[in-house]
Amino acid sequence: MAIPKAIKKTFNLPDGREISIETGKLAKQADGSVEVRMGNTILLATVVSNKEAREGVDFLPMSVDYQEKFASSGKIPGGFLKREGKLSDYEVLTSRLVDRALRPLFPSDYHAETQVMIQLFSLEENDLPDALAALAASAALTASDIPFAGPISEVRVGRVDGKMIINPNSKQLEESDIDMIVAATIDNIMMVEGELKEISEQEMVEAINFAHESIKLQCQAQLDLAKDAGKTEKREYNHEEEPDAELEKEIYDKYYQQFFDIAAKGLADKAERARLFSEIRDGYIDSLPEDTEISLSLAKSYLSATQKKAVRNATLETRNRLDGRKLDEIRPIWSEIDYLPSAHGSAVFTRGETQSLTTVTLGTKLDEQMVDGAVHSGYNKFILHYNFPAFSTGEARPNRGPGRREVGHGNLALRALKQILPTPDELPYTIRVVSDILESNGSSSMATVCAGSLALMDAGIPIKAPVSGIAMGLISDAETGKYAILSDILGDEDHIGDMDFKVTGTEKGITACQMDIKVDGLSSELMMEALNQAKAGRDHIRNEMLKTIAAPREDYKPNAPRVVNIEIEREMIGAVIGPGGKVVQEIQKTTGATVVIEETEKGGKINVFAVNKDSLDQAVKWIKGIVAKPEIGEVYDGIVKAIQPYGAFVEIMPGKDGLLHISEIKHEKIENLDGILEIGEEVKVKLIDIDKKTGKLRLSRKVLLPKPEKEEK
Repeated sequence: MAIPKAIKKTFNLPDGREISIETGKLAKQADGSVEVRMGNTILLATVVSNKEAREGVDFLPMSVDYQEKFASSGKIPGGFLKREGKLSDYEVLTSRLVDRALRPLFPSDYHAETQVMIQLFSLEENDLPDALAALAASAALTASDIPFAGPISEVRVGRVDGKMIINPNSKQLEESDIDMIVAATIDNIMMVEGELKEISEQEMVEAINFAHESIKLQCQAQLDLAKDAGKTEKREYNHEEEPDAELEKEIYDKYYQQFFDIAAKGLADKAERARLFSEIRDGYIDSLPEDTEISLSLAKSYLSATQKKAVRNATLETRNRLDGRKLDEIRPIWSEIDYLPSAHGSAVFTRGETQSLTTVTLGTKLDEQMVDGAVHSGYNKFILHYNFPAFSTGEARPNRGPGRREVGHGNLALRALKQILPTPDELPYTIRVVSDILESNGSSSMATVCAGSLALMDAGIPIKAPVSGIAMGLISDAETGKYAILSDILGDEDHIGDMDFKVTGTEKGITACQMDIKVDGLSSELMMEALNQAKAGRDHIRNEMLKTIAAPREDYKPNAPRVVNIEIEREMIGAVIGPGGKVVQEIQKTTGATVVIEETEKGGKINVFAVNKDSLDQAVKWIKGIVAKPEIGEVYDGIVKAIQPYGAFVEIMPGKDGLLHISEIKHEKIENLDGILEIGEEVKVKLIDIDKKTGKLRLSRKVLLPKPEKEEK
């Protein structure tokens, strides 16, 4: 059988690297499949969408899964099963990046179950394939008959030494002060997410625009591929009831003003607003006779659409918000630290009806998180977990562990806070931050950032600067040109708005961002206006936080563990470990401290961890005694370990004995040591010589004693 003829398009990144997209060779039974190559890195994206929607489904049931095969990097999975299992957090985060860029471009009335799969099959060392995942997924959709208003693509943008880079490799990213994934169509920015090392708003917009130029080229290559593959026609479908223009007009005319009046009241109580809106919707449905021919699903849809339009227009016309605030007004804030006495650090942060209770726990190197992935392997010293229980929104549903939303929100907060942590050399702890959301109406991820910053300071972690975060929104009307940028958005405003834009930062600059745009044609000028308004909001929130705690505590909590790092020479590692680990085990058993020893490029590093200062000091003194080098001329407090006819062996440091010759004990001549020294006796001695060949130590006691006066004759 002949090899199928593939259709292929290529383009180059700004630095000259070639990327190819190819269809028609692999996975041909999928509705769309594309292979993306960059050097030796290969991803396969497939998409399948059912022809019909399931009964009663009024949304797009789409799943996006990105998975990295361990064979792609020549690895075998760890663990017992030795096979790829559920997606790692990193794969979930990449899946979310792709999903958020694709989902808005499906028709609102398309409800067929759709599955997008992106699989990494080959990896070139130092490549970061997540930046190619959305390109592959979009190309598969574009080269299919599935309705999709793309193409889109995503690129990573970095900056090293002031120079912008598209899709930097892992080595370049280590030196970069920007790490952002940008998604866009040829015409519009769709999504932005990333972390930044305290850069300005203007620099961030410049990076987004730089990324967009490369995305345009990648989108055109997909259009060319679809044309050559003959996939420019999309399938016909009918997943909704036929629209009823008369019913739509009737509901709009009757209820628009009622919805508008409630929105314009500026009710701060979320439950009261919801009750009044529900009364209108339920009142209409209840008023219909049992034998009505009106479609209830259409009626509910038109009621929701009318309410959305009324709420949006109320904001645009009155310049006030659903809860009565001005466009740039932040809800009331209160915070408290040291809330949980047994935690190493804790804080409550409340902004309006959003509340986070966050804890900080300090651990040793043994507590680091191990990462075993096809692309990323190693250990994490900073961990952040985000929990979103149902009661935080007044709902009842089973707890089934963290979902993709929890993973994504926690990752955004982690990226925001890790920029202000001390370096690993400055801070020997493993740090775990846990945010439990107790109330939610508005951005709980931004509340996590604020509470996390407070809890770190409460724990005594010497962070570089406090970080605050804010969620911004946008309501715009293309016909009138009116728009409203909203600071500190409510959950309702997120639902009806055209943009959800979260940004975090210090007084100096931005540390992380996440932006989803639901409207076409967001200009750079409008983006800058939103960023500047966000900065003012961040500054206000940070100033409120500083009223609770202005700087990190000078010391850790009394119940916090103590950690000290000791750098030693490579040849001393064995001395601290001892034969079969005897020495280090004795140190731990005697002092109660935990001692972790690792070999580094410079030599050795010892991490000493203890629950109290006395235990720590004892272990550190012991270790320093082992690794210390005896110096000629120094005086030591020694302990007699053995007695021989010719002298005594005295331990001046742990594991280091020297000979105190019988002639060096007293000025007077003595024949033996009976009654003069005993085993276990403490004796002060001076190191007078070290044999250059054997390293043996010669000690003297008599040089420290006053010379006897000579008797007059």
